[in-house]
Amino acid sequence: MPCPITPWAPPTPVGGVEFFQGTLASNNEIETARVFDTTLRDGEQTPRTSFSYDDKREIAAVLDEMGTHVIEAGFPVNGDAEFEAVRDIAKATHTTTCGLARVVEKDIEAAIDSGVDMVHTFVSTSDVQIEDSMHATRGDVTEQAVEAVRRANEAGVEVMFSPMDATRTDTAFLMEIVEAVDEVGVDWINIPDTCGVASPSRMGSLVREVKEHTDARIDVHAHDDFGMASANAIAGFEAGAEQAQVSVNGIGERAGNAAYEEVVMAAEAIYGVDTGIDTTRITELSRMIEEKSDVPVPANKPIVGQNAFSHESGIHAAGVIENSDTFEPGVMTPEMVGARRELVLGKHTGTHSVRQFLDEAGFSPTDDEVKEITRRVKDHGAEKNRVTRSDVKRFAREIGVSHEEVRA
Repeated sequence: MPCPITPWAPPTPVGGVEFFQGTLASNNEIETARVFDTTLRDGEQTPRTSFSYDDKREIAAVLDEMGTHVIEAGFPVNGDAEFEAVRDIAKATHTTTCGLARVVEKDIEAAIDSGVDMVHTFVSTSDVQIEDSMHATRGDVTEQAVEAVRRANEAGVEVMFSPMDATRTDTAFLMEIVEAVDEVGVDWINIPDTCGVASPSRMGSLVREVKEHTDARIDVHAHDDFGMASANAIAGFEAGAEQAQVSVNGIGERAGNAAYEEVVMAAEAIYGVDTGIDTTRITELSRMIEEKSDVPVPANKPIVGQNAFSHESGIHAAGVIENSDTFEPGVMTPEMVGARRELVLGKHTGTHSVRQFLDEAGFSPTDDEVKEITRRVKDHGAEKNRVTRSDVKRFAREIGVSHEEVRA
């Protein structure tokens, strides 16, 4: 049951001290938080997910309108349909578009020919992937990486290089290949946590170390195998990375990527960074991706889940009715992400929620009537029934609560 929407305002002081003093105020500063969206590339690599040409165009249009800094439109060499989608997105959008390419000539040429603004080229650098996936040597991958970056650079596009599986790569070799591509003019070094094994402290230290070996700008790409992807993206920002790769709803290979909505709102609301992104369309974007990817958004998903701004517990609901800052972050409201607050009636409901619902529905209950209806709501919910508006109205009528029609 949605509550009336109130405009967002900064958290109000409590007893002369802002309620989050000592928590938010103690965080490291982030100077820049650019967003590189890979929903159309890594997101589409979600098992059993495929976007049509029209899907890709529609998603890219919304990402563009929201102010997303980079849209990785796809893998141009991966067939005619993929090439056409990337090409047409590059033509239709105003933001920077990117095409993925392995460090092989045909991939680089396809990405360049597609008309993207940035070519993102990658090669495995961990020994396990070099030996057991590529069946190559460190020397081979270094040579291929340098040649790929040089060719893209000569074409006049921005160049990003990813040492794939960087977080499982020998540190000395990682710095060696970073320095090698730096010498031929790479614009961005992406640090991929390809298998999701990094911790935030590890990601931060790796970003700082890579920065010492290149003049390129730093970008991070985190996977969510241990549930730390968004935290790792933020840790990258704290350590000096300018950009993080994300996907909407966190979709992607295996357990997915750092989530667009989580990284953007953490940067905006907790760190106070103006990303330039229209956050009021985040929920709309999430629902679009949920539909087109056929990957359901869990109810408890941060920012965009059905329960993100929902309250059932009597204590919580009573507090939120009085002041939403009591049991919500305060620095992030549903309106900021295009969502609505909801008070849910069920087993844990208290009288405050029931009274508010009855008042909005045009009933004028006494205190005793509110208590009786609350008891019925709790009993109905305890039997694993979903308590609906109709149920509450029925309870009210059954005990004879006076009612006036509410006019719109």
